Amino acid sequence: MLETHGLTANYGQFRALFGVDITVAAGECVAIIGANGAGKSTLMRSIAGVIRNAAAMVVHRGEPIGALSSAEIMKRGIAMVPEGRRLFASLTVEENLLIGGQARKAPGPWSLDAVYQLFPVLRERRKSPGTALSGGQQQMVAIGRALMSNPELLLCDEISLGLAPVVIRDIYAALPKIREGGAAIVVVEQDIGKALAVADRVYCMMEGRVTLVSKAAEVTRRQIHAAYFGEAA
Repeated sequence: MLETHGLTANYGQFRALFGVDITVAAGECVAIIGANGAGKSTLMRSIAGVIRNAAAMVVHRGEPIGALSSAEIMKRGIAMVPEGRRLFASLTVEENLLIGGQARKAPGPWSLDAVYQLFPVLRERRKSPGTALSGGQQQMVAIGRALMSNPELLLCDEISLGLAPVVIRDIYAALPKIREGGAAIVVVEQDIGKALAVADRVYCMMEGRVTLVSKAAEVTRRQIHAAYFGEAA
């Protein structure tokens, strides 16, 4: 469904990605792991159109999309849950969710009621300002907002960052339910155990390059350690 081909990305004169190739099949969950500064978030931002690239570097269902804007990419069915959540502070929980539904008009399983069933606490807090919620609840709003566009590919960038273990558990418990709705997921994660538990395949990155590709069920800790630090496995 999605491929990157020799993907590069720069921040000014600084190059953050060097020829990254990944693939995501329909309905698949792919984990992207690596140390801070490995280029994981830059990869997500490039796929989502926040960082524009040469058109052929990102291909969605056979069509080059690397040069499209983030709005155009969301209309194609690719939605991102950004690191840091980035909710609209002046809007309520429900208004934040409804904005996600305006991004794409494609039919699908996700509606306000479906999001509230996935995260019941949001129904209780639907009239509260989005930023008045706890960090975990805000993360649920950010995920729900992305789901409201009924994406076929959900990009999750560091969704457990800074959250309590019990909240992380609840958020990760939602991922299989999201896949049941037909969406593929790419999850960027620092917690290797969490990533491997939900993923079909895993990519490890270091310094803007892919250093390991494996089925999640087959990769060893030794291979991951080597890929993290550039050592011989």
